[in-house]
Amino acid sequence: MPEQPTIALPVIGSGPPAPPRRRFAHTLTVRAVLVTCAVALVSVLVTALVAVPLAVRGAERRDQEALAAQTRLAAEVLRVRAARQRDTAGDRLIRQLRQQQIEVYLIRAGQADHAGLPPQVVKRVAAGRDVSGRRLVGGERALVEGRALPGGDGVVLARPTRNGPWRQVLLSLWLPMLAGLAAGVAAGLLLARRLARPIRNAAAAAARLRAGDRAVRVPVEPPDEVADLAYALNGLAAALATSEGRQREFLLSVSHELRTPLTAIRGYAEALADGVIDADGVPATGRTVLAEAEHLDRLVSDLLALARLEAADFPLEPGPVDLTRLAADAARTWSDRCAAVGVPFRVEAPDAPVPAYTDPGRIRQVVDGLLENALRVVPPGAPVVLAVRAAGADPASGGLVEVRDGGPGFTDDDLAVAFERGALHQRYRGVRKVGSGLGLALAAGLVRRLGGDITAGHAPEGGAAFTVRLPGDPYLTRTSA
Repeated sequence: MPEQPTIALPVIGSGPPAPPRRRFAHTLTVRAVLVTCAVALVSVLVTALVAVPLAVRGAERRDQEALAAQTRLAAEVLRVRAARQRDTAGDRLIRQLRQQQIEVYLIRAGQADHAGLPPQVVKRVAAGRDVSGRRLVGGERALVEGRALPGGDGVVLARPTRNGPWRQVLLSLWLPMLAGLAAGVAAGLLLARRLARPIRNAAAAAARLRAGDRAVRVPVEPPDEVADLAYALNGLAAALATSEGRQREFLLSVSHELRTPLTAIRGYAEALADGVIDADGVPATGRTVLAEAEHLDRLVSDLLALARLEAADFPLEPGPVDLTRLAADAARTWSDRCAAVGVPFRVEAPDAPVPAYTDPGRIRQVVDGLLENALRVVPPGAPVVLAVRAAGADPASGGLVEVRDGGPGFTDDDLAVAFERGALHQRYRGVRKVGSGLGLALAAGLVRRLGGDITAGHAPEGGAAFTVRLPGDPYLTRTSA
């Protein structure tokens, strides 16, 4: 017996996986706060790296200017006194300066009154030139201001620089740094609240969609990324509603198609069981039951093929195919079937081969499906045409297979949904002969899997035209190159 397809049944009680437990450290709020705090801290540090040297230089310049003013004052006080004489005012000034940690050096006759000053400074002041800048005084860097006095005398003031300005500026950084961190926390909280609210709304809408509510919509609000998310979720909800509506219609039509042959088979089986049908009617009844069973088998096969069409393991065996020969083989089968119902069948094919690269069995399945659809709707006397031609002048460009008929055809609106499952079946059920609504969808899926494309249009014979474009043989492409 043929292998029966297996159907995976859902486990009772199973459902969508529960969302993971939310951890506070992984929430958007915490991350936004941390990011904004880091940005604020980096901003403060960068500002400090730029501002601290400027502030230190400014403080040192002010110290230098203050020291220069004090040196000028000391020089004025000492200049009005006689050489080698110091009165009470001069001594008092020197004591006041030393209390401010300013060392005072008096230069007489080219010699400093005590050690510590660099010899260059002493010589420069003794030579009658002023000194201003930083020097090593007593092995320590200091701000130095020297003023020359008449007679080779002079006065030099030195203040150790140490790290006073740097320490003062750096100690003052803690307040702006703390303010920056506080601003980062506040900004992070506001930003996280602003960003998390639409995301929470989107998550709630997604949960309602998962629960089956297709009427849910997310309000569209700025920024653009959040608006894009809202548009995407709203589009998904609309697409799901449309898809489920089509699925319900499709299932209704398929159930109707399944019920028709089953009803016939059951009715004849009950008639046979009740003995209503005599011996002479048994063969005809058997043929009817067999035809309905074959119809049911084709319908189930189409459903299984559609279900497997998008699977990665769908069997395909592509290879070089001569479309002219394929059309000739199809003609031997379909010319008799068409003639039996009074429909002229015609093949239009060139004398030369039309090479393509495809699966011969699958493309024959597509051609048979399109011809069966045409034969179902074509009235007696109207033609059915199978045409084959090359897609271009290059033999490697592939080929075209076209099925045309002289039936009722399609409207422009029909062409837009011709390859959707059950769309035409739903429109024309009860109006004209229709199939299961699966044939065109299956043909389109097969052609796409084969690397080609299929289009529907209006035929010159007055009915519908289906054109299948198939890729060329890659071997021919390499040879021509």
